[in-house]
This record gives sequence, structure tokens and C-alpha cells, in this order.
Amino acid sequence: MGFEYKVRRTRMTTKSHEIIIVGAGMAGLTAAAYLSRAGHDILLIEKNETCGGLLTSFQRDGFVFDAGPRSIENAGTVRPLLKDLEISLDLFESPVSIGIENEVIHFTSPESIHEYQSLLESIFPDNKEEITAIFSLIEKILKDMAILYGIDNPIFRDLKNIGYLFRELLPYFPKFLLAIRRINRRNDPVEDTLKKYTSNQSLINIIAQHFFKNTPTFFALGYFHVYLEYLYPRGGIGEIPLAIEQIIINWGGSILYNTEINEIIPSERKLTDIEGNTFFYENLIWCADLKYLYQHLNYQDLEEKISHKITIQEEKILAKRGGDSVFSLFLAIDEPLDTFQSISNGHFFYTPSKQGLPKSIWNNLRSIIENFDHTPKEAIIQWVEDYCEFNTYEISIPGLRDPSLVPKNKTGLIASLFFEYDLMKKVQEAGWYEEFKTNIENCILTALTNSIYPNIKDKILFHFSSTPISISNRVGSSEGAITGWSFEQPVPVVQGILNIFKSVKTPIPNVQQAGQWAYSPSGVPIAILTGLVAAKNLMKNKK
Repeated sequence: MGFEYKVRRTRMTTKSHEIIIVGAGMAGLTAAAYLSRAGHDILLIEKNETCGGLLTSFQRDGFVFDAGPRSIENAGTVRPLLKDLEISLDLFESPVSIGIENEVIHFTSPESIHEYQSLLESIFPDNKEEITAIFSLIEKILKDMAILYGIDNPIFRDLKNIGYLFRELLPYFPKFLLAIRRINRRNDPVEDTLKKYTSNQSLINIIAQHFFKNTPTFFALGYFHVYLEYLYPRGGIGEIPLAIEQIIINWGGSILYNTEINEIIPSERKLTDIEGNTFFYENLIWCADLKYLYQHLNYQDLEEKISHKITIQEEKILAKRGGDSVFSLFLAIDEPLDTFQSISNGHFFYTPSKQGLPKSIWNNLRSIIENFDHTPKEAIIQWVEDYCEFNTYEISIPGLRDPSLVPKNKTGLIASLFFEYDLMKKVQEAGWYEEFKTNIENCILTALTNSIYPNIKDKILFHFSSTPISISNRVGSSEGAITGWSFEQPVPVVQGILNIFKSVKTPIPNVQQAGQWAYSPSGVPIAILTGLVAAKNLMKNKK
């Protein structure tokens, strides 16, 4: 099984630093890099033995797999970050393929959206007019996304540079504001938006089940632009955090691994870890799970007014849920890369059945979770079989981006699908977690071998999986969430791209927040931006 780590046992110590950053995902790494480069005394604390959070790669018997995102979206952020930090990495373009049953199209240019439209029209010939209307909306959103990501994010540029200001930023800004206004009006859940255009539930399913449940319309349908911006580093996704980690060390920053904080005492500006070690800070940037922060906050000696504000925010945070999690099946296959290259690109969204997930799937899931103790195991297994048969898979083949990631004439493949943390947790508590995990693995294999990969079952050298529980244990993410807060209820943090600078504020004295939990909707670019905003706030204070 992947995602194993060892906790290092140390003797009790006490240390003081100007700035402590908790959580070495992309937000924490970004903040630490900029602050250490500026000469600040920083300590970056990470609960695992490596940095990166979900952005990690690992090797198993010569095969390199990615534990988190299958590609990285640039979004005017990733390339500028690496350039600004003078990090040189080979970044390959990572084109996406989309497949439904036996048909596959490849996203290689903005015009590829028309191929996707034609694909849906061929599958749903009775809904051509509705599909045309849906894609008219998609094209409008794509134009706004092209504006949104039309230039590198200005946060990486010197706004005192008159040439940049007048030649690039000021001409761009009016278009940007108009695009943001239109984007903010398209905040309804994508499922609800699609229902305004068609009553064909299968058509809605096929388009919408690529995305998290209740994803805002602009964020979901805008992904057809993001697909053209995907990048993949030579060596795997984990090369990006590794490179940033190294420059932090080079610039004199300190990184403490295998260290889990379990108490935050703001009145003393003090942290304590599970070994009893204490750390004092002047300023703290919390880049880890926000629920964990408030659950481990010690209110002692805080003024009543401050405590009241913190309590209000704590109640908001703890009442909400993390977003969707995923189940991932990792396969080492005794087949050359050419076999898979003839089917798709290295990043592939595939739906085995044009029916998509029926509504009954979600009703049955709720019933199973609410009545778990009285639901026969056979009924739960049947639910999993149906779920895997009609779902959409995100498939990654690292070797198609970088052949050095697999042994010669072999292929590594990762097949993922959204999966409910609560169901996995119920099964774990009932004592049949490993059996259930094996069952899901088999159901995924059956779905793929009965459709797009008919010959792989007998070619599998080894396989293993990760679950929402694995993610929660590994990175400490509430409900095993992979991109912050659930869209199924109002989020407890800032929304709207113009509010990004407010996202890092907390009611806790001398504490900022950053990362996927600080802003919604989130992802790698938001983690980078919030980490940089928090760092710049402290750099300003020093000046």
C-alpha cells in the first residue's frame, strides 16, 4: 500500500522563530520560499516525511505514480511562480482526452470544444438543439476564462514598473473586471444550470459528473479552457514541491518534517507538537486543515472580545464539510506505452456508459449511510458495482508524458473516481475496510476491462489503491477532501477572485491562513496565491 510514513521520535525541545508556517503543501512552500528569500527567519513544519501535501510522486518497483493531481493547471500562476523563484523545470504540455463508451476525442486547441459538442450530438441525437444551447453557454464561459488567464497573475510582477503597468496591466484590467462580473453571475451549481437547458438526465450526467458535486457553473464549464493549460513536470508532479523545498533550504529557511502540531496557544504565540516539543512564533501562517486549527486552539488568556470573534468563526468552520474525495487504483501493466497512446493522451476522462450515474445512486447512498447498521453488506456491494459501472474516471498514464517514469515496455496507470468519505468511514468502523477496498478495486477493473481497456486484466503486474481514508490520514484533510470545502452548502471562507487578498485573514491574533481551505473554489493556483499573499503581508510589515 502507498502513502505510508514513519513518525520520527525526538526529545522535547523549545524553539523560537520569527515566522512559523504549518503545512508544507503548495501554500506553505510558496510562503516559505518568498519569506526565506526576503531574509526572514522561518520554520516550515510538515507532518509527513516529505513536502508537497497532495502534490507528491512516489516510486513502486520502477513505476512512478502521482499521489494527487494528475496534471497541474497553469492558470497564470504556476509558470510565473517558478520563473520568479528562478526554478528551472521541464514542464510538458499535458493534453486531455475525453471518452464516452467507444468514442474518444482529444483536447488540443480551443476548437476542440466543437469536437466534444459533436461527440455528444452523436450520442444524444434527439437533443441536438439543447446541446447547441449548452455549448453556446460554454463558449461564453471559455471566452471569459481566456480573459481571466490572459496574462500572468500581476501578484508576481513589479507594479512600480511603468512599462508593464501601461503596456500590459492597464489595457487588460477593464476586460478583466467585465469578465469577473459575468463569471460571478454564473455561480449556480452546474447541475442546476444544465437542467435549464435539457431534461435528459443522462446528458446532464455525462457533462456534470466530471466535476465535484454542485460545482459553480463557471468553475465547472470553464474547465474546458483549463484542459488546454495543463502541465506535467519531467519526473512527475512531485518535482515541483521538491524544487521549491530545495530553494527554501538554500535561502536559509528551516523545514521540520514528521512533526504534527496538536495545540495552538495564540496568547503565548506558541505551538506544541504531539511529542511535547514547543515552538514560539512572532507570526504564524496556517496552511493546513482549518478544522484542525480550530479544534486544537487553546483560548487561554485571550481577551473576551477576541475570543468571541474566534468562537464565531470556529462555529462556522466546524459546521461545514470538506468537498469530494477520491478512490484511486494504481496499476502496473505488462504492456508498452504505445498500446495506451493509441487510445488517449496521458490525462483521460472516461465514462464507460452514456447513461451516466442515475439519480437513484445518490438516493441509495444517502440511505446506506443513514441506515448503515441495518443495510446488508450485499446491498452495499451492489451499490458499488453500479457506481463504478456508470461513473466517470479520471485516468492518468504518467509514462505518456514522461517515458522515464516506467520500465521499458511497461505502463503505469492510475484510475480515479470520486468517492464518499462517509461511506468509507462507516465501513472502516464496521471492520471490513480492506475487503471493501478490494471490492472497489475489482469493480473499477471490471468497468474498464468491459469497455476501453479489454485486455489489461491479465497483464497486471501489481496493483494497490488509496481511499478517502488514506488521503485524510496522509495529509490531514477533513473528509479526505482534495480541493477544500464542499459546494453542497455555503462555504465558510472568502469567495470571488477580487477578494483573494482578504482570504488569508483570521480572527486569531498574529495568525494568517492559506491554502485550499482559505478560499473557495480552490486548487493548486489558489494554494500558491494565498501562500504568496500571506507572505507578502509579513514582508510589508517588516518594511
